[in-house]
Amino acid sequence: MSRPALALPPQLSPAAAEGTLRRVSRFLARALPLCRAHTVEFYTRGLWDRFVAPRPAAVLEALRRPLTEASGAAVEGWDDDTFSEVFCENSEKLINVHSFALAAKYCSLSSLGVCTPLEDVLEALRGDNQGTTGIKTDEFMNNKKSHEVQVMSELVVNIANYCDIKQVIDIGSGKGYLSSFLSMQYNLKVYGIDSSNINTNGAHERNRKLKKHWRSYQSRGKANLKSQRLEKANDRPEESEIKCKAINEKPLNNDSSLQSQDQMAIQDLVPSCGFKGIATCEMSKQTEADLVAWTQSDENKLSEETLAILNVLPADVVEVSSSQCNCGELCEEEKARRKMVSLKANVSKSSESNLYFPLTSCITAKTELSDIITDLEDCMMVGLHTCGDLAANTLRIFTAKPEIKAVCSVGCCYHLLSEQFENQEECPSEAWGFPMCQYLKDKGWCCGRNARMSACLLPTESLFYRAVFQVIIEEIYGVTKSDRHVGKTFSKSSSFIDYVRKSLKKLELDDSKLPDSCIMDYYEKYKHRMNELEAFNMLKVVLAPCIEVLILLDRLCYLKEQENIAWSGLVKLFDPVKSPRCCAVIALKKESCF
Repeated sequence: MSRPALALPPQLSPAAAEGTLRRVSRFLARALPLCRAHTVEFYTRGLWDRFVAPRPAAVLEALRRPLTEASGAAVEGWDDDTFSEVFCENSEKLINVHSFALAAKYCSLSSLGVCTPLEDVLEALRGDNQGTTGIKTDEFMNNKKSHEVQVMSELVVNIANYCDIKQVIDIGSGKGYLSSFLSMQYNLKVYGIDSSNINTNGAHERNRKLKKHWRSYQSRGKANLKSQRLEKANDRPEESEIKCKAINEKPLNNDSSLQSQDQMAIQDLVPSCGFKGIATCEMSKQTEADLVAWTQSDENKLSEETLAILNVLPADVVEVSSSQCNCGELCEEEKARRKMVSLKANVSKSSESNLYFPLTSCITAKTELSDIITDLEDCMMVGLHTCGDLAANTLRIFTAKPEIKAVCSVGCCYHLLSEQFENQEECPSEAWGFPMCQYLKDKGWCCGRNARMSACLLPTESLFYRAVFQVIIEEIYGVTKSDRHVGKTFSKSSSFIDYVRKSLKKLELDDSKLPDSCIMDYYEKYKHRMNELEAFNMLKVVLAPCIEVLILLDRLCYLKEQENIAWSGLVKLFDPVKSPRCCAVIALKKESCF
């Protein structure tokens, strides 16, 4: 395979990446006390008066006011005094909301200019090769997942082609949407690893949808074949010999992608029971004996073709049945036995089979992939919305294992990250989720779980209910902390009274001592202060993208510190409206970029 002619796009230098991280961390160091505050304690700890000087109405008005466009040049001109007016030096309270919002905007990915455009990356990886079209995902995935899988799959297959590798390891594969699509669409050998057995059950539902989707392609393929036969017969009516449409003899698993719908002749090779109508012939003069001989010969060849096609799908998507037997007369055990024999025979026959293997295993930074994947070869690691520490561990495994030539990781669930400098006694692990880079380690940087939770914007009324409920349990029951959680009680409650009573039961507190009138008194007492909570929550939401940027830059700087990395960068993959966690960390090792 020829190497693409274009070089990879320019990348951020290690010094530039660390410089940007320094500027973002300096601003957040001043703003984090506000973000670390727990909204549940808003009224019980008087958070507004502790952290914010302006009144709630002024804060809301300032946050709704349009901001001037931030630019990379403006960010480069920062110094330590640029936003000194944002917080009071003595009380550390927020005093200038507009400057606060502007500083937060300067810390966004788009303003910092640290992302490499996806189009530039794809153009460099493809070289002279054109993109492929094939199976659409919106028939068996929701819009969000379909968008994510299609965009990320295109990037992954181009990286794989660039590095000349055929094996992909999908970390935190969940229900296998990305894994199965990479296998079906691009003929890659994919291992999907997930720690949850529950996701295995979800994979069965996905396979049911894939089966339905596959059958729809069969129907369309048959219709296309019929149309082509009629056109061919009309174009050449004078031909009297049998004209059989040749099956494309190029093996499916040697192609770069599945063929388009107009080329889906292979669909006729997977009937629901037996091989009937194996090829289409235009007959005029042919003896019955010749026809029987032709059919028997081609049945044998096409049986092999069919087994190759089954490798496109996970094992339980399509059932294999014999052309010589009546499916209705076979017992379930015999069907299962024949299916497994056929699949195993074909796997051993072709070392380049494009299979999807779902595996269950808990991945850590010390995981030996060769213990999980017996035929581990040169490969790349991918992760679509890997939760918490899994994204960080994916990068650590990538840098440590020589077989892994590239990585494409989109993280999520930052609130589940372990932090080295937060509650160290609770987690003695050495492979912390944050920080990863040396600069933040040297600074002893800690975000805190409440700050990492800032991206989760809950309805103001839900937060209000919970904050007032906290006042009630502290004043009436003397409870400041509990091992139990209220959870998603708000969505199941018809009123504030109903919410309080359901929450008391979850905390195993006696609600008989609390009459409805007392509950409503608390509600009325704090109702006029709901705008405080709304404004406070909006301030935390403004900071949420900055915290994500800090985490992403930490991971990028970690990769920049490694000597075996040829190219690394942040790439905005998804539409943030459809998929808020839209940025991927991508890296290729030196030996992968000849």
